Amino acid sequence: MRLSLSINKRSLGFSIRNRKLEMKLAVLPGDGIGPEIVAQAIKVLKALNITDLSMTEAPIGGAGYEAFGDPLPDSTLQLAKESDAVLLGAVGDWKYDKLERQLRPERGLLRIRKELNLFANLRPALLYPELAGASTLKPEVVSGLDLMIIRELTGDIYFGQPRGISALENGEREGVNTMRYNESEIRRIGRVAFDIAMKRNKKVCSVDKANVLETTELWRQVMTELSAEYPEIELSHMYVDNAAMQLIRAPKQFDVIVTGNIFGDILSDEASMLTGSIGMLPSASLDTNKKGMYEPSHGSAPDIAGKDIANPLATILSVAMLLRYTFNDEANALKVENAVKKALAQGFRTADITTNGCKKVGCSAMGDAVLASL
Repeated sequence: MRLSLSINKRSLGFSIRNRKLEMKLAVLPGDGIGPEIVAQAIKVLKALNITDLSMTEAPIGGAGYEAFGDPLPDSTLQLAKESDAVLLGAVGDWKYDKLERQLRPERGLLRIRKELNLFANLRPALLYPELAGASTLKPEVVSGLDLMIIRELTGDIYFGQPRGISALENGEREGVNTMRYNESEIRRIGRVAFDIAMKRNKKVCSVDKANVLETTELWRQVMTELSAEYPEIELSHMYVDNAAMQLIRAPKQFDVIVTGNIFGDILSDEASMLTGSIGMLPSASLDTNKKGMYEPSHGSAPDIAGKDIANPLATILSVAMLLRYTFNDEANALKVENAVKKALAQGFRTADITTNGCKKVGCSAMGDAVLASL
């Protein structure tokens, strides 16, 4: 039984769900290294012995195209809709780049986000002390880093209409994409950011380009209006170009960053390198009821697929987010996160986070190290 409760404006930003007698998880390994990293995450999840959890696997991306001629097969979408959460690996492979746009793996990813109305993308960037030397920045710049990037995921230029490539009267081709947000979309994601900041250090930086783009001028206006409901929160505004620079110059000045779809896409990948590797960054994409899709922030890396050298930690940490946000299981979420910390403290490293004196291991061995630490 699922119970939705009305909440006041200052609570969580999402409807509250109780635990069902059975929780259903859709497992979508995807392409490239996706199956390898998801296998390690599932190994850890199964070790928790959650008796009321069932898991069903389905194809997406290139795997969906190969199986059904569609990067998001109807059966996969139906499974995702019927499940309480989705665990996704990664999609994409260069061999599909010549397909028509609607058949490419990435279109399946965009469609499932839209179909499930996963509007809030949470990407924490946390630097583990053992990985300070793996970052390309000086340890004194990044040590102690702990920030959360909240990206609006179902609007902006990725979904705005009109869009497309057309021929002009002079014979030239023209590409058009439309950036647009309405007030309710901005207010919805802003509330998520403010609510999460209330549980952290009570600082929100809203990133826009209000000096050039009317869309983000409205974004800034709505964020400012919303902040009146959260007098404890320190709200600041920053243009996206400056934010990109500040993430490298002084990343620890940030606590929660909230921004639109395209800016969030870029900034969250930039922030990943502060942690030593994008292979360390989990993510959650949530709807208003905390149903979510959980995936590592990195891509499918087809060049290393099948070599057992990928870093599974972002996917394993995504499982921790799944337990926390959708299953409301903080105890097991902390178990997974602490197991990752312990494996790192014991010196286990995949190739992307290798440091002096470490124990270099492959994807499955890193999964085993986390499993042993449980």
